[in-house]
Amino acid sequence: MSIAPGTAELVRRANLARMLTAVHRSGPLSRATLTADLGLNRSTIGALTSELGRLGLVSETAGAAEGRIGRPSPVISARGDIVAIAVNPEVDAVTIAAVGLDRRVHARHHAPTAHLITPAHLADLVAATVSGWREDALAAASVVGVGVAVPGLVQPAEGLVVHAPHLRWTDAPLADLISSATGLPTTVGNDASYGAHAEYLFGAARGVADVIYLNGGASGIGGGLVVGDVLVGGARGLAGEFGHNPAALEDAADRRSGTRGALEDEVSRHRLITVLGVAAADDAELRTALQQSTNPAVADEVDRQRRILATAVASAVNILDPAVVVLGGFLAALIEAEVELFTAAVARQTIAGSAPLIRIAELGDDRLLIGAAETAFAALLDDPVATIAISETASSTGTG
Repeated sequence: MSIAPGTAELVRRANLARMLTAVHRSGPLSRATLTADLGLNRSTIGALTSELGRLGLVSETAGAAEGRIGRPSPVISARGDIVAIAVNPEVDAVTIAAVGLDRRVHARHHAPTAHLITPAHLADLVAATVSGWREDALAAASVVGVGVAVPGLVQPAEGLVVHAPHLRWTDAPLADLISSATGLPTTVGNDASYGAHAEYLFGAARGVADVIYLNGGASGIGGGLVVGDVLVGGARGLAGEFGHNPAALEDAADRRSGTRGALEDEVSRHRLITVLGVAAADDAELRTALQQSTNPAVADEVDRQRRILATAVASAVNILDPAVVVLGGFLAALIEAEVELFTAAVARQTIAGSAPLIRIAELGDDRLLIGAAETAFAALLDDPVATIAISETASSTGTG
């Protein structure tokens, strides 16, 4: 925040941020719950509610009876018409979504691409999509920013995609390109790290301090780490890139790539799609196709990939000792029918002979989008007053 420390104004704005973050991350909360959780008195909660309501960030409704004497405590909810634009470019498609402060996806555009999209064309696509939504789905909404989940190495502070090998991007100033095209502040980060953050805040790893997240996408396998309740980036932002590790195999006959093939070469969405005999499939279509297939070759490939993935997960568990391992994307489709058997295969290869909890990403196809949106909401959650003031100034000058 830009205000001087130690002032009443600082305390007020800090409490506004705490309250808005609480209803955003926990969902609708009663005034009574907020009073207890934030350690503030009822009159302060009432004043904060009024201020956040004036800013257009929360709404208040009558609470349901809870079996106590007296009137039910009013319920405070984050407004769904405060939205962030989330973007996930991949080798075969671009997905763009409008995610509300209430964490619901209010609009979505999935655009298959015949060729690899360039950073400049992505910026144009995002701008055109947002412009169209402003005339329709987002006509009554306030858009606070854009978050982009990129399958590659990113320097978030600079908004720079250093290297996205599958997209063939190098040193792409993506945040500047999209911000210039849309007039919106833009954040850029690694897709798997965003997925890990989303599942940690809202999904299968909520409330868990030590987590490994593995994300399977069209570009390969990425990962994210939460250690001691902190999202770990590493010295160059590469922490959790398990997909690039050489694949270790219990059975040498399982190898399909070269002798030094990486994990993502052996455990591959493309290999699954090929053995299924389909031209292309998103995660939902892939999941359905795997469930419905009676082809022995498909079953053999699924079993092979599960065995290799179990060894990779066990190796990570032996090093990091997480409480939970979350699998998202096509990795979820790969194991969801046999989670217990997969867990046993991991346990067989771990030091203690037991595995952490293995969970499927709860946020499903929204995981990367919600993670990207969370970064776009970060400034608002940190200081609602300043962010709304900047947004109003931009709108009044025609730049928002």
